[in-house]
Amino acid sequence: MGSRRKGRILAMQALYAWEVGHPPLESLLTFPWIDTEQASRFDDSTQDFARMLVAGVLESLDDVDDEIRAHLENWDFDRISRVDLALLRLGAYSLMFQKEIPATVTIDEAIEVAKEYSGDDAYRFINGILDGVRKSPTAMR
Repeated sequence: MGSRRKGRILAMQALYAWEVGHPPLESLLTFPWIDTEQASRFDDSTQDFARMLVAGVLESLDDVDDEIRAHLENWDFDRISRVDLALLRLGAYSLMFQKEIPATVTIDEAIEVAKEYSGDDAYRFINGILDGVRKSPTAMR
């Protein structure tokens, strides 16, 4: 598994933790749920990438959530599982603000992580929403 994917997984876990308890950002970015043995699997650049993603999502949370809401059809934002919401926020943030990362890479990564960490068909839901974000004029800044 690549360093960037590990960073995205770590960021997804952090955003999940933030959604559950709203810990302070400084605390969240230390990844306190990871023990020493687990931490050894994440090199400094992986952790830095995860920190950048988490901080970026939370700094742009209103814009990111508005973009996700704009692409929900027959689904209430508050019903999205916390894991799926974390993945959607990461993906939408990347599509909106990380233009150096190809949209196909962002969406493919979200799908692969969803297959591993979410429900059976969640990846289809995530793919549909992120594809809508990719095509959105508001995301094309």
